Amino acid sequence: MKIKLTMLVLALGASPIFFTPVWANEIQVNQPAEANLSLKQLIEYALNRDANREQLMAQSFAMRETGVASATLMDPKIKVGVGGLPIDTLGFDDDPMTNISIGFMQQFSRGDTLALQQQKMNQQAEGLERQLGLRELEVANAMTKLWLELGFQQQAAKILQQNRSLMKEMVRFIDTNYAIGKGETQDLLQAQLQVSQLDEKLQANQQMQRRIMSQLSEWLGADWLKDGRPLPTSNQLEWPRLDELLSSNQHNNEHYPLLEKHPMIAMTKASIAGNQTQVAIANEAYKPEFGIEVMYANRQANGMGGKPASDLISAYLTVDVPLFTGNRQDRNHAAAQYQLGAAKAQRDQLLRQMNAQVNALLVDKHNLNERIALYQNTLLKQAKATTKAVERGYENNTAQFNDVIGAVRAELALSLEQSRLVTDLNITQSNLAALLGGFDYQVEQPQVARPSARK
Repeated sequence: MKIKLTMLVLALGASPIFFTPVWANEIQVNQPAEANLSLKQLIEYALNRDANREQLMAQSFAMRETGVASATLMDPKIKVGVGGLPIDTLGFDDDPMTNISIGFMQQFSRGDTLALQQQKMNQQAEGLERQLGLRELEVANAMTKLWLELGFQQQAAKILQQNRSLMKEMVRFIDTNYAIGKGETQDLLQAQLQVSQLDEKLQANQQMQRRIMSQLSEWLGADWLKDGRPLPTSNQLEWPRLDELLSSNQHNNEHYPLLEKHPMIAMTKASIAGNQTQVAIANEAYKPEFGIEVMYANRQANGMGGKPASDLISAYLTVDVPLFTGNRQDRNHAAAQYQLGAAKAQRDQLLRQMNAQVNALLVDKHNLNERIALYQNTLLKQAKATTKAVERGYENNTAQFNDVIGAVRAELALSLEQSRLVTDLNITQSNLAALLGGFDYQVEQPQVARPSARK
C-alpha cells in the first residue's frame, strides 16, 4: 500500500518555469524551446494567410491612388455655342454679330493645395500600413495565449490521467483486501467515486481542449481543424527578445522609448502628420484661385463695308479672391488646428495608458514569480509531507482512508494551481510582448492583386 500511495503522490507534480525537479520529468509535456519554435511557425503561417492584413494593404493602395487623383487639376471644360443669331431668319450669314464659338476653360487650385492633398492621402495610407503591424501583434498575442491555455489543459490532462491510472490500481488493491476481509466498504466506494470524478474532470478537460483548437482555427483555417491533428503545446515559453528589451530599459517605470515603436503610436503619429498637412491646406485657402478661358468665334456674314467679317478670339482670366475670410477660411483654419491638438493629446494619452499597462503587467509578472517560488519551496513540499504522514497513519490504523484521499486531492490541487500560475505568468509576458514588441516572427508583405485595366 505504501508503494502505491507513493506512486500516486509522484504523479501529482507539475513542472515550474524556473526550476525542474526530478519528479517533474514524468509529466513534462514539451520543452519550451520546441514549443516556441512550433508556435512561431504557426504564427507566421497564420499571418501570411490573414485576410485582414490583405484588406488593410488594399485600403492603403486605394488611399494612395486617391491621393494621385486628388492632386490632379480639374478636367478642362470645352464650351461650344452660337451667339448673336437673328430670330427672324435664324441665318448664320445674315448678321455680322452672329458667330459660332468654341472655348476652353481651365481652373487652377489655390497655391499648393493639390500637392498637400496628395501628401495628406499618403500620410493616411501610412497610417493604414501601420495597422498591419498592430494586426500582426494582435494575432501573435491571441495565438500565443491560446497556445499557452492549450498547453495548460494538456498538462492538466496528463496529471489527471496518471492520477486516474493509480486510483484504478488502488481500487483493485482495496477490492482485493475487501474480498479477504481486510478492507472497509466505504474505502472501496470512496476510491471508486474518486475514479468517476477524475473521469468527469478529464471529459471537461477534453472539451476545453477542443474549444481552444476551434478558436485557433480562426487563423489556421477550418481545413486544419478538420484534419484533427494533435497539437503538442506547452504552458511555458522562452522570451529572449522580451527579456532583452526589459533589461535595456533604464527608465524604471517609464517605458516611453519602447512604446514609441508600437504600431498604435505610429498610427497616432501618422494622424498628427495628416492633421499638420490639413493645417497647411487651410493656410492655402487664403490664396487666390485662378481660372482661364479662351474662346474662338467664327463669323460667316459680311461686315458693314461688304467684306467678310473677321473672326474673333477672346481670352479671360478669373480670380477668386478671398476677401471675407471670417466665416470660412478663418473657421476652417481654426478647426484644423483644433484637430491637430486633439491628435497630439490622443497620442500623449495613449502613451500614458500603455505605460500604465506595462507597469501593471510587470507587477503581475513579479508577483506570479514569487507565488510560483512559494509553491515550489513551501506549499508542494508541505503537501508531500502531509500525504506521507497520512499514509503512515493509515498503515498504522490511526488515519482513515478519507484522510489519504483528501491529502492526495490537496496535493493534486496544488500541482494544478502551480501549473495555472506558470500559465498566467507566460500569458502576462505575452501581453508585455504585444506592448513592447517582444515577439519574434517574420512575415511577408500581403500580396494584393492589381485591378484590371478599364475597358
